Amino acid sequence: MSVDPRETFERRLVREILGAERVRARLLFAIATIALFALVTASSAYPEAVVSLLHGRFDRAPVGLFLIVVAGFELYVLFWLKKLLDRDETPRLGRRYLHAFVETSMPSAVILFYASSDGPVQALLMPSAFVYFIFILLSTLGLDFFLCTFTGLVAAGEYALIALLWGANDARVVEPALSSVPHHLGKAVILLVSGVAAGFVARRLRSSFTSAIESVGERARILGVFGQHVSPEVVERLVAGKAEVKSEVRNVCVMFLDIRNFTAFSENKTPGEVVDYLNDVFEATIDAVVSRHGIVNKFLGDGYMAVFGAPIAEENASRAAVDAALDIVARVERLVAEGKIPPTKVGIGLHTGDAVVGNIGSAQRREYTVIGDVVNVASRIEALNKELSSMVLVSDETWTASGRTDVSAIAHEPIVVRGRKQPVRIWQLG
Repeated sequence: MSVDPRETFERRLVREILGAERVRARLLFAIATIALFALVTASSAYPEAVVSLLHGRFDRAPVGLFLIVVAGFELYVLFWLKKLLDRDETPRLGRRYLHAFVETSMPSAVILFYASSDGPVQALLMPSAFVYFIFILLSTLGLDFFLCTFTGLVAAGEYALIALLWGANDARVVEPALSSVPHHLGKAVILLVSGVAAGFVARRLRSSFTSAIESVGERARILGVFGQHVSPEVVERLVAGKAEVKSEVRNVCVMFLDIRNFTAFSENKTPGEVVDYLNDVFEATIDAVVSRHGIVNKFLGDGYMAVFGAPIAEENASRAAVDAALDIVARVERLVAEGKIPPTKVGIGLHTGDAVVGNIGSAQRREYTVIGDVVNVASRIEALNKELSSMVLVSDETWTASGRTDVSAIAHEPIVVRGRKQPVRIWQLG
C-alpha cells in the first residue's frame, strides 16, 4: 500500500510541534521551579527587600503555592505530550486551548489573591502581572497563530476585567492615574497586541519549519531517485523547481566508462583490495562527472554509465561530458603517479542524441533511467577503445555539439558498430 507523502509530512510536522511544546512545558516547569527556590531563599534571607520589591504586604505561602501549581501543571502537560508522541497521536484542538487558558489564567489568580488584601490596583502593579508575557512568549512554540492570539486575548481580557470591574473604584490608591480606565485599557491592549505579534512569529516559524521539512523530504526523494551521485547544484535546482521526474524526450549526452584489464587485476587480489581499488578510482572519476552536473545512472561492475543533460537540461551537455571525460583521464593518471592506485587505464565512450528519460519501474521500486539508441551507441563506442588502443572516443554528434577546438582530436573513418546499420564517425581525444 502506497503512503501519501502529504500525510507523512503532516505527521512529521505534528511530531515536531509536539516536541516544541514539550520544550515550552519544560521551560515553564524550570522557570516555576527556579522561581520557587529563589523565592524561598530570598524571602528567608532578605524579607524586607522582597516586600519592597513586590510593592506591598508579602506572603510567600500563596506565591509558593502558585509556583508549585504551575510546576505541577507543566509536569502533567509533559506527561500528556509524551503519551501523544508514544502513541503517534494528534492532540485535540480543544485540549490545547484549554491548557493555554489554564496557564494564562494563573497570573490572574495571583493578582486576585493580592487584590483581596492590598487592593486591585496595588495587585495589578505587582510583578505577577508581567508573568502574562512569559506565557504569551512561550506560546509561539506551539507554532499556531490562533493559539498565540488566544493566549494574548485571555491575558488582556482577564487583566481588563480585574482592572475595570474591581480596580476602577479602588479608594486605597493615592495616585488616581493608576486606577484610570485608559491606564488599564492601555496595558490590556499591549497584552493583546503581544499575543497577535507572537502569533505572527509562530506563523513565520511554522512556515520556515514546513519549508525545512519539505526541503529535506524533497532532497531525500531526489537522492532516492537519482542515487547519491548527484551534484548539490542539481539537487538545489530540482528542489527549488519542485521538479517531478516525468518521462520525456530529452537531448542528452551519455557516457560509458570501463576500467581496462580489471579482470586480470582482480584475479590475484583479495575482495577487500578489489573494493578499495574500485572506490579509489570511482571516487575520483565520479567527482569529475558530478562537478559538471552529470549523474551516475548505473554501476556496471568495473565501470558505470553517466548522463549529462538530465534531469536538468544543460546549456551544452556534450561539452560538459567531454570536459568530464578529459578530467577523468587526468585524474586517473594523477592517482597512478602518486602511487595511490596501480597502473590503470580507462575507456570512455560518449554519444549525444535524443532519449526517453524518466522514472521506470513498479509502484514498489522505480529507477530514473535513460532509454534510446543514444545509450546503445555510447556503449558500443566505449567498447571500440580496446580495438583502437584509445581512452576517450566520442561520436561526431558529441564532438560537433561540444564546440571544443582547443583539444587534439583524431578523426577515424566511419565505423559500423554492433547492432547498428548506419556507420558512426568517431573522434579520438587526447
